[in-house]
Parts: sequence; C-alpha cells; structure tokens
Amino acid sequence: MASLSKNKIKYIHSLELKKIRKEERVFLAEGPKLVGDLLGHFPCRFLAATPSWFQEHPGIDANELVEVSQEDLSRASLLKTPQQILAIFEQPQYTLDPEAVRSSLCLALDDVQDPGNLGTIIRLADWFGIEHIICSQNTVDVYNPKTIQATMGGIARVKVHYTSLPDFIRSLGDTPVFGTFLDGKNMYEQPLSANGLIVMGNEGNGIGKEVATLINRKLYIPNYPAGRVSECSHCYRSNLCRVPSTGCMEVKSKG
Repeated sequence: MASLSKNKIKYIHSLELKKIRKEERVFLAEGPKLVGDLLGHFPCRFLAATPSWFQEHPGIDANELVEVSQEDLSRASLLKTPQQILAIFEQPQYTLDPEAVRSSLCLALDDVQDPGNLGTIIRLADWFGIEHIICSQNTVDVYNPKTIQATMGGIARVKVHYTSLPDFIRSLGDTPVFGTFLDGKNMYEQPLSANGLIVMGNEGNGIGKEVATLINRKLYIPNYPAGRVSECSHCYRSNLCRVPSTGCMEVKSKG
C-alpha cells in the first residue's frame, strides 16, 4: 500500500482554488457514487482509494492509481467525512451552439453565486433530461469541489457553458426565453413550448436588468394552494428548486 506524499496532498487541496483548476484544467470528485458516475465520462488523471474499493472495482482506467489507507485519504480529502475514494478528472471542453436552445429546453443562470445551489440546479436539470446550462461569466465555477459534490453525478450528463448571457440570448432570435417575475403571467394559464431557455437569477438580486429586458416570456409561479405562503418562501434553495422543476415540468407537459 502506497502513501500519499505531502506534495500530492498539497496539490489535491490546491484544487479548491479556481485559478489552479483553470490552469490544470481538472476538477476533484470524492465518494464511491460520484466517482463511479464520472468514470467513463471524463478522463481520470489520478485516483486514490482504499484496498476494499479496489477489490470491488478491478480494471479501473486512470493515468495514476494509488491504493491508500483511510488515514491517508482523510488527510487528502476536502470532505468532513471522507468516503473510500477521491479522483481528479480532466475538465471537458464543450462548444456552445444556439441550436441546442432552439431544438430543446435549456437553463440559463444569471450570476448564481453559491456552489451548492449550482450543483442542485445541475442535479435537477439532469433529472428532467435537460442537457445544457448556459451560465453568465460571473456565475460560480461549476468545477468548484462543493458544486461537483452537489451535482451527485449530474455533471456527467449536463453540459455547462459560460458566456455573455445578453449576447447569447440576442443570438436566439424569437426562440422562447422564459423568466419568472412577480408581474409575469400565471404560467399555468400560458401556452408553453418544449424548446427555449429558462432563465434563473442571482440569489439576492434575481435576474439582472440587462438580461430581464431580453426575456420574451415573463411568467409568474403562483403559490399552491392559492394564497398560502410556504414556510420556506424566503429560502433561496427552496425557491431555486421550485423554479426549474416546476418550469421544466410545465413546459415539457405542454410542449
């Protein structure tokens, strides 16, 4: 059984920093379920795991494989409770094509800041079969370790792009661009399409003014039952889940 060097542990910890992740074009994932979902989707540069994990998973393809003790894994891990395995994967390079939005339903994120929130959105998008998320350039980095963990493997199936949202939306022409606003129209009473873009805003400020002016389908999601205010109505994470899940469900069912 090998022991992880101090330099290797230092390198793993450095992947908390966006600058290092960007320079190295890699990201960190931890835990049997997550790493198992990502293996085969992204090239794996480094994988460290306990002997029991390797016994159950022979024939793993990675540039570097290291069998380590749980103690070593704990020193390298960024998690409070390390889980048998961690791996470093190469970041994929995707090409953003407006045609994806014209032919299917996609999400757009306008300056979402919390890593866990972004991971939750990716997980929900994966559940609904949405394959593309277009992020503003100020949206939190998708390869933040907290984001990767929160996707629960959804990052393997959802392509995340970063671009100027206003410019991208302008390139869509008359493609439906949905956004939720207090002065929008009741989404349950509107004809919705199976293609287009659902825009979600920043945790504190919502959808930015420039992006808001480009939304051509302003919707409002009423409380259900009518008049009832949820105890979590002021919780961004709750509302965050509600917008894409409700929106995707309605758009897909009426498309």
